[in-house]
Amino acid sequence: MKIQFIGAAHEVTGSCTLLEVGERYYLVDCGMEQGADIFENVPMPVNPAAIEAVFLTHAHIDHSGMLPKLCKDGFTGAIYATEATCDLCRIMLMDSAHIQESEAQWQTRKAERAGNPAVQPVYDVNDAAAALRLLRPCRYGEILQVAEGIVLRMNDAGHLLGSASIELWLTEGKQTRKIVFSGDVGNTNQPLINDPKPVAEADFLVIESTYGDRLHEKNRGDVVAELAGYIQKALDRGGNLVIPSFAVGRTQEMLYAIREIKQRGLIKGHDYFPVYVDSPLAVEATGIFLQCDEANFDEETLAVLRQGINPIWFDGVTLSVSSDESKAVNFDARPKVILSASGMCEAGRIRHHLKHNLWRSESIILFVGYQAEGSLGRKLQNGAKSVRLFGEDIAVNAEIATLHGTSGHADRDGLLNWLGGFTEKPQMVFVNHGDEGSCEAFQKTLKELGYQAEAPFSGAEYDLVTGKLVTFAQGIRVGRETAFKGSQRAKQVYDDLVAAADALLALVKTRKGCTNKDNARLAAQIRALTEKWKKQH
Repeated sequence: MKIQFIGAAHEVTGSCTLLEVGERYYLVDCGMEQGADIFENVPMPVNPAAIEAVFLTHAHIDHSGMLPKLCKDGFTGAIYATEATCDLCRIMLMDSAHIQESEAQWQTRKAERAGNPAVQPVYDVNDAAAALRLLRPCRYGEILQVAEGIVLRMNDAGHLLGSASIELWLTEGKQTRKIVFSGDVGNTNQPLINDPKPVAEADFLVIESTYGDRLHEKNRGDVVAELAGYIQKALDRGGNLVIPSFAVGRTQEMLYAIREIKQRGLIKGHDYFPVYVDSPLAVEATGIFLQCDEANFDEETLAVLRQGINPIWFDGVTLSVSSDESKAVNFDARPKVILSASGMCEAGRIRHHLKHNLWRSESIILFVGYQAEGSLGRKLQNGAKSVRLFGEDIAVNAEIATLHGTSGHADRDGLLNWLGGFTEKPQMVFVNHGDEGSCEAFQKTLKELGYQAEAPFSGAEYDLVTGKLVTFAQGIRVGRETAFKGSQRAKQVYDDLVAAADALLALVKTRKGCTNKDNARLAAQIRALTEKWKKQH
C-alpha cells in the first residue's frame, strides 16, 4: 500500500498522485501544468492501461487537464467525480482539446516553413471524448465501494462548483488505512457556493498549500463596492474595465457581483452600461451553474433564487461566442466591462483585449484571481512596462489593479481551520499544491504545531502501512543543466558535486530512528563542512 507524488509537488499546478493498493493502481487528479514549470516531474511510473480508476477533486484544468492524454496512452478505467464536476469537465476538457489542436496547428505552420515535421497535439477532441465517456458521477457524502479494497466519499471543498475533498479507505490484506486528499480548499464567504466542509479523521492527509505562506487581508472589505468603484472609474474616464477571469467559477462570481451592482444602482451616470462575457467556455459554464442542483449553492444564493431573481444574469450583458462576436467587442466604442479568459492571461481571447487596452491610460485591467509565477498576469501585477502579444510590443499604460477578497483558495489560517476539523492529528500530513516557498513554509507551520509533516518532491514514495519513506526524491529544477556556463569538464565536476549532495541528503533522510548521539555527530560534521566551504566561497 503506497503513495507516490507525481505532479504539483513544490508547484501549484499539475496535480497528480498515484496510489498502489493490492498491486492495483489509482490516481487522484491528473492535471496539466500551467505557468512556469519550476521542477521536473517524474514520468507516469506505471502504464496508464494498468490504472484502475481516477478520483478527481474538481474540474479546473490544473487538476483534470491531462485526463485525455491518460486515455490516449491507454487508460480505460473509471473517473469518479461529483455530478457538477462531471458536467464542467464535459465542456472544459473539450475546450482544452481544441486549444491543444489549435496550438499544434500553429506550431506546425512554423515548423513546415522551417522544413521540420508537423507538430502533434498533446491530445485531441477524440481523446477528450474518450475521457468523458469514463466519468462516473458521485453525490457529496455518498459512501461508495468503487473497487476491491477501495471505499470512497466526497465532501464539499468550497472551492468551485462541484469541488471535493476526497476520503479513501484503503484495504490490503488485513491492513486498512484512511487517506484524505484536501483538493483545493475554498475560501469562506465566497459568492454562490458553500463554505468548505471539514473532515473528521484520517491516518494520512494530503493537503494543498497555494496560500500556505500568507494571509488574505483581515478586512476583506466590500467586494461589490470595490468592484463598483473600478467600474465607475473606468467608465468615467471613457475607458474599459477589462477583467481577466477564469471561465469557470470566477466569471460567475463576477456576474453575481455585477448583477448586485446594477440592482442597487451603484454606478452613477452610466445607466445600462454594457458588460461583455467573451469566452465560449464561460458562456457554457454559466449555463451549468444555472441548471445545477441547488444543494451546491450557499444560503445567500438560495435566498436570491427564492425571490425569483437570476443570481448571475441581468440586463446589459452580452455573450460573445463566435470569433466575429469577440472581435466586435473591441469595435464597440462605448465604455464597458469585459470579462474574458484565461484568468492568468496565458491563452484565450483575453490576450486580444489586453492588446487593445493595455496601451490606453483610461482603461483598467483588474485581476480577480491567483496569478502563477511566470504567467503574463503575474508580470503585469509585478509592474511590467511592456509586454509582447501576437508578435508586437505593447506598452502598459493602463491602470493595473487587483480586486481584494476574491481568492477562491483558503489562506494559511483557512487551511489550519479546515485542518482543525480533524478530531485527532493524522499520522502524517503531506503538503503539496503550492510553490516552493508556500509549500515549505506551510510544512514548517504544521511541524511547529506538532504535526508530522512532509513536503515531498515529484517521485517521492511512501508506504501507507508503516508511514515510512520508500523512495526519496530530490527536487530537480527545470533546465538546471543549462544554468551552468563552464567548460564540459567543469560542468561534469559540478554535476558530480550536486549528485554527491543529493546522496548525502538521501542518507540523512534514512536516519530517522537512529541514535541521537550518531545523528548529532553527523549533523555537526555537516555543519562544519558547510561553514568551511562558505569561508572559501
